[in-house]
Amino acid sequence: MTVGLTLWRYFAIRFLIAILGLFLFAAVLIFIFDFLELVRRGGDREGFTVLRVALISLLRIPVLLEQVLPFATLFGAILAFVTLSRSLELVIARASGMSVWQFIAPALIVAIFLGALAIVAYNPLAVALKDKSDQLSVDLFGNQEKVLLQASNNAWLRQDGLDGETILHASQSTDQGLHLYGVTIFAFDKKGIFRERVEAKEATLGDGAWHLKDAIVYTADDDPKTYASYLVSTYLGPLEVRQSIASPESVSFWDLPSLIELARRAGLPAYRYTLQYETLFARPLLLAAMVLIAAAVSLRVSRFGGLGRMILGGISAGFVLYVLTELAKDLGGAGIVSPVVAAWSPGIVATLMGFTILLHQEDG
Repeated sequence: MTVGLTLWRYFAIRFLIAILGLFLFAAVLIFIFDFLELVRRGGDREGFTVLRVALISLLRIPVLLEQVLPFATLFGAILAFVTLSRSLELVIARASGMSVWQFIAPALIVAIFLGALAIVAYNPLAVALKDKSDQLSVDLFGNQEKVLLQASNNAWLRQDGLDGETILHASQSTDQGLHLYGVTIFAFDKKGIFRERVEAKEATLGDGAWHLKDAIVYTADDDPKTYASYLVSTYLGPLEVRQSIASPESVSFWDLPSLIELARRAGLPAYRYTLQYETLFARPLLLAAMVLIAAAVSLRVSRFGGLGRMILGGISAGFVLYVLTELAKDLGGAGIVSPVVAAWSPGIVATLMGFTILLHQEDG
């Protein structure tokens, strides 16, 4: 019994090191490319420093890496299986009477643990860091440097207020859409006739109005006028603005249930936020499915050779799962299928696929 637990722990550590190693490798690659792109775009601008841009890029890397975790698990598990097989450790384990399901179990436990950790800790931290990255970008570079920001761009919002209807466009948004930068507003009167165009550096949602900072108002009958602060009325509240502007990825896992409940009470569709919540909840299953797929494409070829076939099989499996996940996400986000079905179906399909292939390979 002690030997079995020791072996399980050894296999689990090997899988954990392989998965985290690939995850960190991907983080370094993404950071380098993202940092170099920011340097290329903003290197000739006033106020630019390498350390500031590096910090901006570093703070938003965790959000980008959330999409990498399933594939890091897939290829990390493949690497671990091949390494253990090439060193004959799996051969010895098989000779001692361990079945394929017994030495896959530690990898499954590691995957489920990483999935749970990604839900409760990593996602909230990544969202918080991304929000700080957006704020830091605007604070350091201002609206003139909006080209340096690559997320939450080009928000459009049509709204109504006490003064009439307005169409709002923002180059950047933070705080889940409640704070906007590079704002342009086209205002119409009660009869739908164009009244004025307002351009402002910043806009913050207040009680019944957008509070604009450093605004310039253009009208057809008068010269442009500049205001340090300017109000544009709106009937929208924070919830409606978040629903219209904020992306689901900008909301922490712990905040999603309350946001979904508020949206439902207000009679607003919550497909995208429900999909994001269920997708995060299904993450442990998806990572476990990646381990099963990795075992299916690597164990047999590692015993009989064919490293190229294994690599091609892993890439093909990852591509198919990615397409399936994106397709389900698009359908669920549009409300065509249930967000629950869209979020859980990729993990369930991949799990069944992995089990089926392994049963066929090992048990005939």
